[in-house]
Amino acid sequence: MSRDLAFLLPELTLMITVALMLVAEMVRRAGLTLLIGLAGLALAVWFTLPVLDAGTTVFGGTYRIDLLSGWAKLILLPATALSMLLARAELSGRVREGSVYSLIMLVTIGALMLAGSGDTMLLVLGIVVTGLGSFALVAYPGDDAATEASMKYLVFGSVTGAVMIYGLSFWFAGSGSTLFSALSGMQTKPLLAAAGLIAVLVGLGYKAALVPFHFWAPEAYEGAPVSVAAYMSVVTKIAAIFALAQLLRDLPIQTGWAWAIAAIAVLTMTYGYLAALVQTNLVRLLAYSSVAQAGYFLLGFVALGRGDIALLSIIVFAAAYVAMNIGAFSVVLLAGRDIDAIRGLGRRAPMLGVAMVIFLLSLAGIPPLFGFFGKFLLFGAALKAGFLWLAVIAILNSVLSLAVYLRIIVAMYRAPEGDEAAPRASPVAALVWGTSLAATLGLGIFTRLFFS
Repeated sequence: MSRDLAFLLPELTLMITVALMLVAEMVRRAGLTLLIGLAGLALAVWFTLPVLDAGTTVFGGTYRIDLLSGWAKLILLPATALSMLLARAELSGRVREGSVYSLIMLVTIGALMLAGSGDTMLLVLGIVVTGLGSFALVAYPGDDAATEASMKYLVFGSVTGAVMIYGLSFWFAGSGSTLFSALSGMQTKPLLAAAGLIAVLVGLGYKAALVPFHFWAPEAYEGAPVSVAAYMSVVTKIAAIFALAQLLRDLPIQTGWAWAIAAIAVLTMTYGYLAALVQTNLVRLLAYSSVAQAGYFLLGFVALGRGDIALLSIIVFAAAYVAMNIGAFSVVLLAGRDIDAIRGLGRRAPMLGVAMVIFLLSLAGIPPLFGFFGKFLLFGAALKAGFLWLAVIAILNSVLSLAVYLRIIVAMYRAPEGDEAAPRASPVAALVWGTSLAATLGLGIFTRLFFS
């Protein structure tokens, strides 16, 4: 037991942090709640470093302490910190502000459960924890739009979760265990393997906003505070992606799951960008963009079990996605939700405009930005797995993405209508987009030098 608890120090640190945050919120000290949360996240990152790639499991194999779960912590914990700071910039002074920080931290704990899952029961628990907290976060504004979005999110999440739990029973029947490691025996039971896979793709596909399980995302992002939309677009999505990777690493390739993943990748990338092309609300546009980006993650999945490049590509792109997506949402928070609100932004606030351009070009995969190297590795993984056609479609979708993101860039550098003021100054929001910008540029250059 002491050995297992030693490996779980990051997770235990976050649980203690949440308890302290709730106490601070009970006395209505929102600032203190935020500081406790940021300190807990930093401490959890520190405890993660010694066990980053321990290559072991705890509690009978139900939770994995490996490269994927370790990097999940190093990616999701800073993303949570940036999201909490963004929430501070947006919600400062509002009622129950500290409750938002506490809920964000609770959802992050659920996200870590997902990313380190080694057992179907822990997978279900992670889905439930992340879902309940996310429903409340979306409903936080309390207006009609937020309430409707939260209810749709709740209903969709409940149905997909129930389907996943039912489908997982087929895997238990076929393998005789709830552990992922027992899935290797499903090679001789293709029908049971397929039934369980479909159910898992429904449950985790909903959480990752993969087509056709993405319908909740634009509504939820639009109804929620911008900071909450930014948080859900990275933390819960990447957690679901990593959970799916943990699971598929043990499912025999001979069952044919790689082709199903490739088909979903094509649908997700293409539909996401086509839907984003017609959006005028920037939050909805970025929601469909995040749907499309989820499809790119799946390029690395088809190479799972065929070499180390698969996990490397998923991890690198996850880090890049966090930086550029949170950065883009932070600019939207300052400039406004409508595409007309950013008209002339590049002239009124040159630094903010340049930052947004870099975030969008990185999302499109333009070198030498961080997003390019993440997608480059994903293309390489698909090629190595023999999915040349999938890599070609992904490249064509990257061209399509330029049409989506250039709509925003062109609007930012058009002459503003009238004497519009620059976006309101917010040091906390500036810290968020500045940090995201440094990561998008700096880590892109570092990755380039590393591969050179």
